[in-house]
Amino acid sequence: ILMFVFPLMNVAEKGDEMYSKDDIVMYASQGVCKITDITTKEVCGQKIEYYVLKPIYSDTALLYIPIENEKLASQLRRVLTKDEIIDLIKSLKEEDVEWIENENMRKEKYKELLSAGDRRGLIGMIRTLYIHKEKLSEHGKKLHIVDERFFKDAEKILYDEFALVLDIKTDEVLPFIKKQLEIAD
Repeated sequence: ILMFVFPLMNVAEKGDEMYSKDDIVMYASQGVCKITDITTKEVCGQKIEYYVLKPIYSDTALLYIPIENEKLASQLRRVLTKDEIIDLIKSLKEEDVEWIENENMRKEKYKELLSAGDRRGLIGMIRTLYIHKEKLSEHGKKLHIVDERFFKDAEKILYDEFALVLDIKTDEVLPFIKKQLEIAD
């Protein structure tokens, strides 16, 4: 089992959202996790309370997130409801697709979206990359490797959550999204 213990940097007040053992949450780029425990460990003579997270789709990782580390604890989010997922998908119809030509700016934007775990931003990123990928394939070209990696990472985070909440397999998420977009028409 891999264990990642995050240090207690930038100590701040506890966030508004407190979680309990057995809660299912989203954690930054790790995706869907279960809080398997809330424990106290002594680090450098200081007692620190941690959320112990087990990524749902990994058999080997455990994450220790200090509850009072605002920067890390703020990356925990509750999973969306089925209705919120459907509303998010339907909102895609109203959003413009804007390709960022500058590769460095695009990388920075996509890194921010992935680390923040903002679902609206992630689904917009997936949509933008998908449309760009389709345009490139019309000319016999492919996405840059970096863009392909961002695409796969965003898909994994979003599709894992959608699959869990909708009680479907991850490979059924894209057909579900397409069906919801047809219904929205």
